[in-house]
Amino acid sequence: MLKGVMKLPVVINNKSAINIYKKLAEVNKKIGRLDTTLKKSIVNKSILSLLTYNESVQSTKIEGTQVTFFEIMENKHKKNKSWREIEVLNYHEAIEYGVAEIKKGEVISSRFIKELHKILMRDARGTTSNNGEFRKVQNFIGTDKKIENAIYIPISANEISDYMTNLEHFINSEHHRDFDLNVNSDEVSISYDADPLLRIAIMHAQFESIHPFLDGNGRLGRILIALMAVKESIMEAPLFFVSEELEKERVRYYNSLNDTRGDNPDWESWLLFFLNSSERMADKIINKIETSEEVALLGLKKCQTEIQKKVWLATFSSPVTTAKNVADITGNHQSTVKKALDFLVSKGLLDKDKSAKRNVQYFNYDLLRTIG
Repeated sequence: MLKGVMKLPVVINNKSAINIYKKLAEVNKKIGRLDTTLKKSIVNKSILSLLTYNESVQSTKIEGTQVTFFEIMENKHKKNKSWREIEVLNYHEAIEYGVAEIKKGEVISSRFIKELHKILMRDARGTTSNNGEFRKVQNFIGTDKKIENAIYIPISANEISDYMTNLEHFINSEHHRDFDLNVNSDEVSISYDADPLLRIAIMHAQFESIHPFLDGNGRLGRILIALMAVKESIMEAPLFFVSEELEKERVRYYNSLNDTRGDNPDWESWLLFFLNSSERMADKIINKIETSEEVALLGLKKCQTEIQKKVWLATFSSPVTTAKNVADITGNHQSTVKKALDFLVSKGLLDKDKSAKRNVQYFNYDLLRTIG
C-alpha cells in the first residue's frame, strides 16, 4: 500500500532524463503538425467542438460511465437526460468554461479548480454534497470500501492546502521555496520552468495523487490537462485531448500514476507513458481532421447551390440535427433548410429518420464515425 506523495519538483536521474527529453522532442514536433493541420482545415471550428464532446465521452468512460459519442450527439438537445449524459455534458461545459476563462487571463488556481468542480459535479452521481470544496476527511483509492485494502492513501485533508499551493506555483510557472533543491550531479530537476508538456504530465499525476475532492478527481484532472495546454499555448486551439488514449490502456495509466507516489517515486514510467499517449493522440486527431475534411469536400462537390453547401457544412457542427437546428446555425428559413437537407439525403450524404413525423432528425454518419 502506498501512502502520500512528495511535493514538486520532480527529480530524475540523468539516464531517465535522456530518454524523456528524446521522446519529448518527437512529441512536440508531432503536436506542431497537429496545430498546423487544424488551422488549414475548412471545418476546423466545427471539428474542434465535436472533438471536445468526444473527449468528454472518453474521459467519463475511464470512470466507468458507459455512454457513446453518438448518444451524446443524438440527445444533447433533449430535455430529459440520463445521469450518464449529464456527466458527459458537465465535463464538456467545464472545458468550455475553463478555456474561456483562461483566454481572459485566468490562472489555474485552487479557486478556479473549485469552480470547475462545481460545474463537473452538478446533478451527477457520486458524492455531491461537497461540490466545489476540498475534502475534509481522509479518502483512499481501492477496489472496495475498506481502507485497509486500499491501493493508495492520499495525503491527509489538513495537508491539501499546502500541497495545492505547491502545485499552483508549478502549474503557473511561478517560483516557490519548495523548488529550491540541491540535486546530485547525476540527477535532473524538472521544475516550474520546464517544458510545458512535461509540466502538464507532472501536474496531472500530482493532482490525482493529492486527490483533493471526495469525488470527480480523475475527470477534473483530465480537464486540467486540456486547460493547461491552452494556458501554455501548446496549440492555438484547445485540442489537447488525451483521454481516448488513456482509456485504451487504462490499467497501464493507473499503474503509471501509482508509480509516482510514496517515498520512492518512479517518474520516468509515468512521463514516458504520458508522452507516448500524447503522440498517439496527435496522430489520431490529425487523422480525424484530415478524414473529416475529405468528407466535407466530397459533399461540397455534390452540392448544386450555395444554400446546399451552407447546410452541408452546418451538419459538421451538428452531425445529428433537425431543420430547426440548422436554421438556427445558418440563419436561413426552416423550409429552405429542409429542402437542402432532403437534397443532401438524395445524394447519399445524410440519412433521414423517415419514421418520425415531427422534429425529423438527419444524420451525418460519415462524420460521426470519423470523430467517435
